Amino acid sequence: MSKQEAGRENAEVSKGFPPIARQDARVLVLGSLPSRASLRARQYYAHPRNAFWTIMLEIAGADGSYASRCRSLREQGIAVWDVLSSSVRPGSLDADIDMTSAVPNDFEGFLAGHRDIRLVCFNGRKAQQLFERYVQPLQRHREPALALLPSTSPANASLTMAEKLEAWRGIIEPALGKDKE
Repeated sequence: MSKQEAGRENAEVSKGFPPIARQDARVLVLGSLPSRASLRARQYYAHPRNAFWTIMLEIAGADGSYASRCRSLREQGIAVWDVLSSSVRPGSLDADIDMTSAVPNDFEGFLAGHRDIRLVCFNGRKAQQLFERYVQPLQRHREPALALLPSTSPANASLTMAEKLEAWRGIIEPALGKDKE
């Protein structure tokens, strides 16, 4: 048994959070599965160097406490969730997700209850890959538009904060009906 396999065998199952969403949400932002920092804090995107909340401050005015930031997202029509409801993930990197233990969230139920979602955005390539592998083959109803956005993770150092913000704004704001300023 390799060291990696032994680590996965002894690792606990990471369980995700319920979605941040109002019934009339128009945009759904999907991550893969919460990191260790997020699980400890019981908050989406809790790692201090993750750019998600900085970007959401610019797009949705999400500032202040976690509850206040979540409220701002809901008011702006932005929902946040993860593709997976659970998986063994011995570290915080997406590469650490054990695909054999991955369990997707119930997207058919979510989309049935959130009929105004017109755009699903992936916070990074891993979220997109997980969605394509575990969710798309099961979808029987309408599918909103899909968009890959650069990961807000600190592990994605190939783009500057300004470049990430520009990419996110260019995709999310039009779906929300906001004009570029």
